[in-house]
Amino acid sequence: MPRKARTESIADAHAAPGGAAAVDRALTLLSAFRSGDSALGLVELAQRTQLYKSTALRLLASLEHARLIQKLDDGRYALGAEVARLHGVYAASFSLEQVVLPVLRDLVAATGESAAYHVRQGEARLCLYRVDSPHPIRDHIRAGDVLPADRGTGARVLIAFSPRGIRAEGQKDHKLYVKIREQGYYTAIGDRLAEVAGISAPVFKADGTLAGALTLTMPANRYTEGHVKPVLEATRRLAGQV
Repeated sequence: MPRKARTESIADAHAAPGGAAAVDRALTLLSAFRSGDSALGLVELAQRTQLYKSTALRLLASLEHARLIQKLDDGRYALGAEVARLHGVYAASFSLEQVVLPVLRDLVAATGESAAYHVRQGEARLCLYRVDSPHPIRDHIRAGDVLPADRGTGARVLIAFSPRGIRAEGQKDHKLYVKIREQGYYTAIGDRLAEVAGISAPVFKADGTLAGALTLTMPANRYTEGHVKPVLEATRRLAGQV
């Protein structure tokens, strides 16, 4: 009979309800690879997954057969070609619009104000997606509009969390960008347009790099600090998905 593990493996501790234990364990071997890993030895894979080496070996044989893992000449293991193929299939079917727009719609429903997603485009800023406020009085930016890269709360956030913002020391806005990075968002009235208020926060990719900025805009007289929380919640929903 197989030995009972002295220490519960990661897969056993987080088993899928109604799933197959062997599949859960095999998937933890794939998940053991982290950013920067080119190849891992059996000992390190066993340590990261808390699996017996003998169990890991059997699972690796199946993963290798499926081309999800490849065994190198030095005995270490690397991700296989099938991983790249699946990534290609995923990337081809992935639509940023399907990820971002539902979050913007929920933010507008929660606040009653206009929400947009901005990205850097060369020396400018592009409004990639926008959902309008139901109020008749609002700013009238549309998806596809190119905006200034240095004015507006979205622009400030894109600068603050980019290498450009990190290098801004000595420049007139350096203290502002340091403050934005420290608090994780930026609010302002009249930064780009008089009487228009904005709340912006960064959206990060899975690897921690900046993807874009999520912005909520409204007339200055409707501005409230209470909208900061739903903006931050929206960026957390998008984190790692864009």
